[in-house]
Amino acid sequence: VQLQASGGGLVQAGGSLRLSCAASGRTSTISVMGWFRQAPGKEREFVAAAHSSARSTYYADSVKGRFTISRDNAKNMVYLQMNSLKSEDTAVYYCAANKEVGYFSSRLYDYWGQGTLVTVSS
Repeated sequence: VQLQASGGGLVQAGGSLRLSCAASGRTSTISVMGWFRQAPGKEREFVAAAHSSARSTYYADSVKGRFTISRDNAKNMVYLQMNSLKSEDTAVYYCAANKEVGYFSSRLYDYWGQGTLVTVSS
């Protein structure tokens, strides 16, 4: 499975961005797709994840109510709609895929995209 993330950029605080992640290869093996982020000098942290059914979605407390994860299984895509962005959301965002049911730990994910940089200016 290969993952290609896109959609990052520079945005003012309070603005919005939508990240996209395209999956290719043996996508039928994917159960969970998620987003993680890593800010400079910090560890990679969980942001959001969605099961293949899209009925189960999970969010970090820091983004609840502002970010929305969605999946289009027909297109093998996962999206992260980010609203009301804050300076502390500045990070490289990674999409990831998991063959099993697990959401929050980066160690559970089998495949990773290359990352897309989101910079929020205050």
